[in-house]
Amino acid sequence: MPVFDYDPPERFVAGALGQPGARIFFLQARAAGRLTTVALEKLQVAALAGKLEELLDEVLRRSGGTAHVPAVAPADLADNGPLEQPLTEDFRVGTMALAWDPDRSQVVIEAQEITDEEDLEAPEPSMLRVHISPGAARAFSQRALEIVAAGRPPCPLCGQPLDADGHICVRLNGYRGGEVAS
Repeated sequence: MPVFDYDPPERFVAGALGQPGARIFFLQARAAGRLTTVALEKLQVAALAGKLEELLDEVLRRSGGTAHVPAVAPADLADNGPLEQPLTEDFRVGTMALAWDPDRSQVVIEAQEITDEEDLEAPEPSMLRVHISPGAARAFSQRALEIVAAGRPPCPLCGQPLDADGHICVRLNGYRGGEVAS
């Protein structure tokens, strides 16, 4: 099982390529001349960002405010640059895990390759493991949430993404602009 370990990375970001509705999402880590790029779903990016925020808020709450965890993303850690090229996908993410390392006051993020659980002959899945500071985790979450929000706007009735060519809304019982959906 190849483990792409970054402790700490020089850069760790979420990004997307493509037009809204057809975007591909990535996590990218870089350090010491190495670059790892893994693909994942939009919902995985959103879940990772949300769970990171919850984890940091819980660490701050449990410490009574004494932990070195910023309440918001430090402006000097913001990274709005594009994904690095060449963009070569190392693997597609299946499961993710988050942990707080209290000895080092760091967040540990693990993204494991998607596997076919029925294939007993398959090699061990690859894993991306990143150790980042609480400030870097807040900055990562902020960027990730902005990238997710930059997609198609949600339907005000059902919350599903609106397409440029129309939207069949379940709340309108299959109707769209006076037409019956087929």
